[in-house]
Amino acid sequence: MSTENQNNIPEEIDLGILLKKINGFFSNIAFSIFKGMLFVKKNIVILLALIISGVLVGYFLDYENTNYESNIIVSPNLGTTDYLYSKIDLLTSKLKEKDNAFFKSIGIQNPENLSSIEIEPIIDIYSFVNNNTAIASNAQNTQNFELMKLLAESGDINKVIKDKVTSKNYPYHSIHIVTTSKTNAKSTINPILKYLNTDEYFEKILNVSKENVEIKIKKDEEIISQTDSLINTLTSNLSKNQKSSNLVYNNENNQFNTLFELKNTLISEIANKKIERINLRSFIKEISTVINIKSTKGTNGKMKLLLPILFLFLFISVCYIRKFYKKQASKLNR
Repeated sequence: MSTENQNNIPEEIDLGILLKKINGFFSNIAFSIFKGMLFVKKNIVILLALIISGVLVGYFLDYENTNYESNIIVSPNLGTTDYLYSKIDLLTSKLKEKDNAFFKSIGIQNPENLSSIEIEPIIDIYSFVNNNTAIASNAQNTQNFELMKLLAESGDINKVIKDKVTSKNYPYHSIHIVTTSKTNAKSTINPILKYLNTDEYFEKILNVSKENVEIKIKKDEEIISQTDSLINTLTSNLSKNQKSSNLVYNNENNQFNTLFELKNTLISEIANKKIERINLRSFIKEISTVINIKSTKGTNGKMKLLLPILFLFLFISVCYIRKFYKKQASKLNR
């Protein structure tokens, strides 16, 4: 019996100590809140002044330091993706050097307002695997599909899809331009697009490609015309041979099917070539442009919220440091 009582005593003592510590913890929290309330009451005027001044200064900074983003979606033709990225890298380098003379030489007005120029691919794995813009791309589509299957099996497909080397093969890319004030197409966008489309070698390739597309469309239209003529001839011969109509129809049926299939293939090819002709207006084709999107990245537009918090933090820190200094100084003076 005495042994059981002795075992229960430490447990009762431990429980009492635990409850005492819990009560002390909550008492400290309550006391800290009370001290905070006293601090606010004592410095209410200063705190309000800091909040108001922070909001006012923040509004002024947000108004003065507003950045605007412009996005140009482009499609590089004729294998000009690496050329496009190298051109953007050059613009970025010139911007870091603050070479305003260079930007003015390519037609950009107010280059001092340029903040950054970057490019990134628009990740579209489905267009990469299945590009239906041209029949000639079917072989490449098959290769791309097999590549994606191989990468999916390895388990690294997400990493590879975003890889710089792979992403350059996507059909569309976005050029991000940040300016410190509002801009317009004439002063910034058009000069950049003109600069990107200025290359003697690709200009020659572009002109030859345009000629080839026109020749192919013309030849396909001639073949369609010849096919229509041949179908009309066969139809006419079919109607003249009424006595053996069933025999003639069976003999000519396969020829009709072949001619119709050829005609449909050529019509589809002409449609794709006309789309290709539109895309070949330039070797860096502009798809769409959106300008002057107010930037909210980083601290843009947030200074009116951040500055009051910063001012309060600095004031409280200074008060704490002064109190700590006085406390330590009083200990030394004892």
